[in-house]
Amino acid sequence: MMTMEFILLAVTGMIAAIVGSLIGLGGGIVIVPILIFLGTELSVLDGITPQVAVGTSSLVLVFIGLSSVISYNKSKQVDWSNGKYLLFGIIPGAMLGSYTSSLFTVDSLKLYFGLFIILISFILLIRDKIKPLKIFQNEKYIKPHTDGTGKVHYYGFPPYIGVTGSLLAGFTAGLFGVGGGALMTPIMIILFLMPPSIAVGTSMFLVLFGSISSATGHLLQGNIHFLYAVILIPAAYFGAKLGVKLNRSLDSNTVVFILRMVLLLLGIYMIIDSL
Repeated sequence: MMTMEFILLAVTGMIAAIVGSLIGLGGGIVIVPILIFLGTELSVLDGITPQVAVGTSSLVLVFIGLSSVISYNKSKQVDWSNGKYLLFGIIPGAMLGSYTSSLFTVDSLKLYFGLFIILISFILLIRDKIKPLKIFQNEKYIKPHTDGTGKVHYYGFPPYIGVTGSLLAGFTAGLFGVGGGALMTPIMIILFLMPPSIAVGTSMFLVLFGSISSATGHLLQGNIHFLYAVILIPAAYFGAKLGVKLNRSLDSNTVVFILRMVLLLLGIYMIIDSL
């Protein structure tokens, strides 16, 4: 492998992990379009198809999720109790999505992925403007959760609602190689009333298991480029640790604004390029 390819992949893994762990998106939303761009547009990387980009991203996200969960757990930002219910949706959803991705051509993936990240950009835009919906709040499910600062938060959700939402998030994880956090974080904040700091940590817990399921499905289909993954994974692992540290020190509104604009422009570019 040439030095330039090595550097490009390492930088991609680092940036994706920082962005993904910082606000709970996972990182695949960065890895997949960059792999496709380097492989199909610039021909810098060999052997990249839409399915290989998604499958390789899913494998990398396992390690981003693992690194993030270890770090977030230290500050009690992972809600293990509620998170376990969400696994019943995200795991089968991701496996189903991984097989559905076989239907993509290069242009169709660019089109749908472009539409998907514009949707995520819009969700990030309204996330802080939508008041949490109390429709699913029921005394029966509300439990206390104490964060790393000692503050106690009260929230909860019916398990069937959680499983339905995580099934959808899991499907996008397997379909696009994004881990599922892109949808789960806003769902947990808006519908389940989780505080953002806990939603981000819990989202990375779901990204870990959603990515394991998605990567397994893609592995069985031969959609993982292991040489590229070997370079992406170490960079992503350490990038995720940096993202968690930044989460505690940066103004999240500024970060989300920058990310939203980048996603919007990237989505528009991918849609135009697919036509």
